[in-house]
Amino acid sequence: MAERYSSFTPGGTGWLLQRITAAFLVVVLAFHFFQLHFISHAAEVTFAGTQARMSEVGYFLTMVLFLVTAAFHGINGVYNALVNQGLDGIQKKVVLAVLTIAGLALIAQGTYVALVMAGWA
Repeated sequence: MAERYSSFTPGGTGWLLQRITAAFLVVVLAFHFFQLHFISHAAEVTFAGTQARMSEVGYFLTMVLFLVTAAFHGINGVYNALVNQGLDGIQKKVVLAVLTIAGLALIAQGTYVALVMAGWA
């Protein structure tokens, strides 16, 4: 079955963004697991330890950037999968609107939780 949406066509902007976000997510998760298992030896894997680290600006920004990247990557992937199944016209617009609203709500909620954990909200 031929793909109907250009985001997964090699060379397209959406295709490139999907690959960049995937690479970013893999690199951040790899760094996280490396630090967790080899540097800190999982000593601070507690809510209090996470809350203490959240008040560091760099950690906070990394977590929010990770959340935004994961939301975009997931929503773009789901959208492309649905469009490739044959959605056209108004269905495509409705799916995009619903996924965009859900993604923005997820980002807003995640950022709020991060702010609360950092003690800034």
